[in-house]
Amino acid sequence: MITRRNTLALLGAASAGALLPSLGLAQQAIDLSPEQPGRPRAERDEGAIKLIGKDAKFVKDGVFTVANATGRLPFAGYANDTKTIVGSEPDIAQLVADALGRKLEIVPVSWADWPLGVASGKYDAAISNITVTEQRKEKFDFSTYRKDLLGFYVKKDNEIQIREPRDVAGLKIIVGSGTNQEQILLRWNEQNVKDGLKPAEVQYYDDDVVLYLALETGRADAYLGPNALLSFKAAQENKTRLAGNFSGGWPLLAEIAVTTRKGAGLAEAITHAVNTQIGNGNYAKALGRWNLAAEAIEQSRTNPPGLPAK
Repeated sequence: MITRRNTLALLGAASAGALLPSLGLAQQAIDLSPEQPGRPRAERDEGAIKLIGKDAKFVKDGVFTVANATGRLPFAGYANDTKTIVGSEPDIAQLVADALGRKLEIVPVSWADWPLGVASGKYDAAISNITVTEQRKEKFDFSTYRKDLLGFYVKKDNEIQIREPRDVAGLKIIVGSGTNQEQILLRWNEQNVKDGLKPAEVQYYDDDVVLYLALETGRADAYLGPNALLSFKAAQENKTRLAGNFSGGWPLLAEIAVTTRKGAGLAEAITHAVNTQIGNGNYAKALGRWNLAAEAIEQSRTNPPGLPAK
């Protein structure tokens, strides 16, 4: 059953004044200073530098120029000086730049602009939550650095655990309309019905305040969305917790990667650099301070199998 509730229906007998404050303001401080003293830094990695292709060309001498679709934490947003870009993606970019012995320059772009910019050589790479796909591999090389995960988040005191499709049977699940995660949830429903189980009741909300109020009041059991975003919010507000996560390409593995122009001669060097940072612990620090430890990979790979075209 697919339902859509509006704000007034959700508030019901409870007053907005009594419930909305319980959603809370941030309870865990995140460093949004432009200095970013907690950002891990890497030493020059000669092994990575040796892997840079002999014909590789960087946009600027001594600089690693990275495109990023800035605007949403924990991926990338602006520091409290309103101009310095901070977040998990800048942290990864800094580690790679340091390892390659270069200064980092992050260029904020729209999501639609990074492909042409990287393909044309305007940017050395894009680091912007980009999933490896077979279609993208036709034009780009990839060096993986994070899992692409979806997560089920529930009210903090809710003991639900979701590990497989049967675990959502009969639950009330919020999901975004027209999203990849919606399609996965609907496939899970189909599988459960075939197995004689109840389908989940799928709920849609256009307002995040109302969405989280549904979880708070028990009108919904769980919210399925991008793990990185929901994990960051959970850490800030301390009102929800992770009940289970799985690949954004379910049932296939999906990974996020540093994206460079195909044949540019940079991918192997970047992959080596990321693996060095995984080995020395800097990588874990970079993800952990943005509450993304669940998305850590054990090893970076160059051009792994990507998600197939739909």
